[in-house]
Amino acid sequence: MLIDSHHHLWRYTSADYPWISEAMPALKQDFWSTELRELAAANGVDGFVAVQARQTLDETQDLLDLADDLDLVHGVVGWVDFQSADIESQIERFSSHSKLRGFRHVVQDEPDDRFILNNAFNRGIDALEGTGLVYDVLVYARQLPATIEFVRCHPNIPMVIDHIAKPTIAGQVFDSPWQENMSALAAFPNVTCKFSGVATEVRDPEWSEELIRPYWETVLELFTPARLMFGSDWPVCLLRTDYTRWLHTAQSLAGKLSSSEQQQLFSSTAIETYQLEQP
Repeated sequence: MLIDSHHHLWRYTSADYPWISEAMPALKQDFWSTELRELAAANGVDGFVAVQARQTLDETQDLLDLADDLDLVHGVVGWVDFQSADIESQIERFSSHSKLRGFRHVVQDEPDDRFILNNAFNRGIDALEGTGLVYDVLVYARQLPATIEFVRCHPNIPMVIDHIAKPTIAGQVFDSPWQENMSALAAFPNVTCKFSGVATEVRDPEWSEELIRPYWETVLELFTPARLMFGSDWPVCLLRTDYTRWLHTAQSLAGKLSSSEQQQLFSSTAIETYQLEQP
């Protein structure tokens, strides 16, 4: 079985997705149910976890509505306003849906690199405790020191580090501070990690399997296949790679793992972490 633990869906308008700049023409189109079915058929993907791409309650509802009609979507990571005074009611609004598996905030775009320690935000995160819902952590590597403090404050909430925390990948220099901070994060047993969105973090004109191999080896050693899951970050990955090339790269990097370890990476970790219901 192949589960893609991280992809996005949208019906594009410039007003709804202002973060899609003029430098991203490949993303200025619809990526919805038809495109997802075609992608799955072409690459042998059995299921996906759909992750929010804009910070609105309407998008969360749209993704859940789509998941009702599309068996390929096994789970949804939506958005709620964690800083809102009515955060509990926002969570309750969606939590009865069987395919809601968690929430995410786009922390990477916050101007304060210590935003994740904001008191109001953390009070909202506390509302997830006991719900079984996951919090997806979207940060750049420079935000990891604050993220470590954040995770320490919430030991009972399952958390997933998106895109291996977006290190700066370049052929001449390995991102050693990222490695040190990821080591600290891996010490928390409630944290898992997505091997996703890596090609888009390469600063060199071209990317290759060998260029990202040290980052793969780092997260594999730190998290092991039991806490590491494959994701594509489609369609954002199209800024640097097509879906098939990224999937084949991940499969090649994992080629020396045992069959059971590969099953963990490409399906079981996502199923266990998000408590996905299989159709």
